[in-house]
Amino acid sequence: MAEFFPGFEQRRVQTSRAEINLVTGGSGPPLLLLHGYPQTHLMWRKLAPRLAAEFTVVAPDLRGYGDSSKPAAGPEHVNYAKRALAQDQVETMKALGFERFMVAGHDRGARVAHRLARDHPERVERVALLDIVPTLYRFETIDQQAATSSYHWFFLIQPGGLPERLIGAEPEFFLRSMLRPSAVFEPEIFAEYLRCFNNPETIRATCDEYRAGASIDLVHDRADRSRRLTMPLLVLWGQRSSQGSGYDVLSVWRDHAENVSGQAIGSGHFLAEEAPDETYRALRGFFGGKSA
Repeated sequence: MAEFFPGFEQRRVQTSRAEINLVTGGSGPPLLLLHGYPQTHLMWRKLAPRLAAEFTVVAPDLRGYGDSSKPAAGPEHVNYAKRALAQDQVETMKALGFERFMVAGHDRGARVAHRLARDHPERVERVALLDIVPTLYRFETIDQQAATSSYHWFFLIQPGGLPERLIGAEPEFFLRSMLRPSAVFEPEIFAEYLRCFNNPETIRATCDEYRAGASIDLVHDRADRSRRLTMPLLVLWGQRSSQGSGYDVLSVWRDHAENVSGQAIGSGHFLAEEAPDETYRALRGFFGGKSA
């Protein structure tokens, strides 16, 4: 969908364990944008062209998503651990000529960005996390309200192919249930998300990514519990999202990082698509070296 990324180049980068589909464009300091579930790099369509006026923007499909490769899960879902997905992005940015960069992630992409900042702090100048609290914190503090609003966290991790078969029976119905409010997803955008989600391997791989999130990722997170991030961290959350209504987001992240700023955005969960102007201003200010 090149019309949504004018002047950008579509590329594929082979990493040590996956092939990553991406678009890149602009000039200036490198900025990596990581999407969430159940989307692709297309979620950045309203921000990436504007950010490309000041930054070299790289927007990939995460391993398992979109048109990137979808390897088998491996033992203990190791191939979908956030550590593996973060390593993909380090190798991708290096292949594009960037040893050090800034990164913003939304939803699952924010969880990859969080792990990237922990595993590769020498690579990350600044990191912005959109509409999440740390995975381990959420599992350890889950209550009825949070479990209801994020039921898919527990549905997608079920074993034996159960979620794959149920979603695969009516992928469009499931996708529409996840992408709300539907008015912010133009028909051609939803059709592109559905094209990717109609692939049974996408359904399987994204379930494996959630399974990793409920298993091996927690092992990695517990090992890092006492270590705080030191690079500047921006956290944004939707006023009408379950993150915004369920947590003191800034307070939570200040237990995990030393230099935290942030704000609520007038949106639900999909900040970049529901409130692109407000989200753009916050990201541009932060990555330009100014507080949000």
